Amino acid sequence: MAPDDLLPAPCLLCGAPRGSRGHDGWRCAACGWRVGDAPDPDLPPPRIDIVYYVRWRERIKIGTSHRPRQRLAAVRHEELLAFERGGRDLEQQRHREFADLRVGGEWFRADARLCAHILAVGEGAPPWESFARWVAEAYRDR
Repeated sequence: MAPDDLLPAPCLLCGAPRGSRGHDGWRCAACGWRVGDAPDPDLPPPRIDIVYYVRWRERIKIGTSHRPRQRLAAVRHEELLAFERGGRDLEQQRHREFADLRVGGEWFRADARLCAHILAVGEGAPPWESFARWVAEAYRDR
């Protein structure tokens, strides 16, 4: 079956409605979580540190968070461009890498080099799908 079939129910982990059926049952197309499995409610959710890239007009913010939904709700932006798995060290590395484009704080000019980097780290996947996949992998690795 195609990976865009409707799941019997939305994914318990990320809420995505689509997936595919394999030898071990249904799997979410967004995060890969197996339908029917449930995260252990007695364990805290895994911590996934990410570097985020958001756009506001002709500027791009490079920031980090382990709670991206809450963080992005507090950051004024027009578009979420990408997530990159990593924490403060990676964020600081990116700030150094694009220091010549800095316009203030964590904001950078949206030039071709930075935009190409964002496309490469995003790997063409929607940022929230990447995050959901990383969360699912962390749950499976426990």
